[in-house]
Amino acid sequence: MLTLAPDIEVLARFGRALADPIRCRILLALREAPAHPADLADAMEISRTRLSNHLACLRDCGLVVAVPVGRRTRYELADERLGHALDDLRTAVVAVEADKTCLDADEKGCC
Repeated sequence: MLTLAPDIEVLARFGRALADPIRCRILLALREAPAHPADLADAMEISRTRLSNHLACLRDCGLVVAVPVGRRTRYELADERLGHALDDLRTAVVAVEADKTCLDADEKGCC
């Protein structure tokens, strides 16, 4: 049975997924179009094993789904709204000045 996660858990899952550059690249690629793991691995120039581990994380976070297509599996975003959310996040982050960080960034591990 499918259950809805509380807001905080949803945001934490999204944050965990975005915490790794490879997972970000996968999400952005799937935002463009569904893809097979072998094609994603080749496009990103990473091993299929490494890609598989990242796809498992994204599945566990509820952000991507595996769709059987014959003997192969295709991956796509779990919800088309995730693509819009990624676009919104990208434009919001670009608007932040990269050279402005808080004074305690190193101590707090932020910015």
